[in-house]
Amino acid sequence: MTNSYAPPQQDIGQPKRALTDPVRHPSGAPAPVLTKRAFALVLMTLLLPGSAQTVAGSHRLGRIALRATFTVWVLVIAAAALLLLSRSTLISLVTNPLASLLLVIGLAALAIGWAALFVNTLRLIRPVLLAPGIRPAAVGALVLAMVLSSGSLGYAAYLLNVGRDAIGSIFSSDGPAIAPSDGRYNFLMMGGDAGADRTGRRPDSLSVISVDAKTGKTSIISVPRNLQNAQFSEDSPMRKIYPDGYNCGDECLINAINTEVTNEHQDLYPGVDDPGAQATLEAVSGTLGIKVQAYVLVDMDGFSKLIDAMGGIRIRAGGWVPLSGDMIDEANGIHGMPTGWIPAGDQKLDGYHALWYGRSREFVDDYARIQRQQCVQQAMLKQLDPATLLSKFEDIAKAGTKVVESNISASQLGSFVDLAMKAKGQDMSRLTIGPPDFDAAFSTTPDFDVIHDRVHQLLGSGPSAGAAEDTLRVPGTAPGPLSAAGATPKTPPAPSTPDFTPVTTTPEGEPITEEMLNQFKRDGDEQSIRNLVATNGQCAPL
Repeated sequence: MTNSYAPPQQDIGQPKRALTDPVRHPSGAPAPVLTKRAFALVLMTLLLPGSAQTVAGSHRLGRIALRATFTVWVLVIAAAALLLLSRSTLISLVTNPLASLLLVIGLAALAIGWAALFVNTLRLIRPVLLAPGIRPAAVGALVLAMVLSSGSLGYAAYLLNVGRDAIGSIFSSDGPAIAPSDGRYNFLMMGGDAGADRTGRRPDSLSVISVDAKTGKTSIISVPRNLQNAQFSEDSPMRKIYPDGYNCGDECLINAINTEVTNEHQDLYPGVDDPGAQATLEAVSGTLGIKVQAYVLVDMDGFSKLIDAMGGIRIRAGGWVPLSGDMIDEANGIHGMPTGWIPAGDQKLDGYHALWYGRSREFVDDYARIQRQQCVQQAMLKQLDPATLLSKFEDIAKAGTKVVESNISASQLGSFVDLAMKAKGQDMSRLTIGPPDFDAAFSTTPDFDVIHDRVHQLLGSGPSAGAAEDTLRVPGTAPGPLSAAGATPKTPPAPSTPDFTPVTTTPEGEPITEEMLNQFKRDGDEQSIRNLVATNGQCAPL
């Protein structure tokens, strides 16, 4: 009898299956299996980085990558929870200089690591084993997946670094934290420029943006640049020089404070980065009777870049606005032929035209310009939505470093951005210390008790905030001059939809055109132009 021995099937089957497993050992596998394997490995690396290495490559590399993947998932879930529970905390972390630096480094490292996994996956696929027609598709799919994943992370790190640099350039790194005053944050926005013939920046516009610290409801208070006898706040060093207000004569307009302090009184503000801006803030605080906690200074020469970066703004213009020519009669404020016109009606303005729209005052008074400036500010706040910010973030951030400076502490950006997001969609209330809310001569001899009363009414604070007998001004109309007793109407919120009809025709019904206006200008008939553009202070954001 011949003895024979056959090993158990289980003993010889296990190594045989391991050697013929097409996932780890693709050599000799059928072409359809290799095709499925290639695309499966690409998909695994895209959706669960490290899984392809675990099943088809280095177990050690796969475990390291999977641990990193799960850690990132946990952090993303935690960030999402924080976004829902405390949005301001999350924004503060992202805008914190150290935290944002670590996040930039982390995102860059993840991008490089993910790209390395895709390169390793390409090695595991072994394109030479694929059918010739499948190789380009498999390699193309891998490259596309790598760009979508690793490339997106790398671009996110780049944008975050751009934002980090912008925050460092615009905002104070060591400024004190700001506490609400009477439940509100009050920011002074100054628009102006420091031309070659100026020492220090002389603001062309002064507006206080007051934000409710809980709801984000916003009010805008415009102070005319020609306001006289401005009152400094109680704690202002300038009270030592002007205890009764800034009253040195006709030259002492509120917008001259910045230049005077910059040139003559910097010693009163030791350790302050911009004494002129700080003194102007204190003058606005005392004049309005509220505590203005911080300022934002906008360089108007660079302002157009910011609006261009946003993609323009949309407004409804109540009347035609000129792009004025050179001044030819300074004594009478007469310019040469306009270089162009912004028509009445619905308009989308680029930066250049938005700048002109907010600064032009030919044929009208300064208060019409103030109303248009308020409108431009509202349009920017309304249209700078998350989609616009994300899609144009790099351009907006880079433009911002050339346009804006502020003493707001970067550490509080989180809470302020959160407030700004709450404010979106809410109507804004407005007040101008001049027409249409005050008589035109009021800024020359202002009654500060009346100003304080109106401001408190607007912001919902003070003894007369809830007075039942106050008269509500009809939107789009101007109140009469102030009475001797100082009784004034409430200022309603700016309507969410325009409440006026743009003037596009003459009283006789003839359409107003650029050629018509220019012909009046050539004929020296400036009064006819004034009559036709008298409503150009009316404006609403769209």
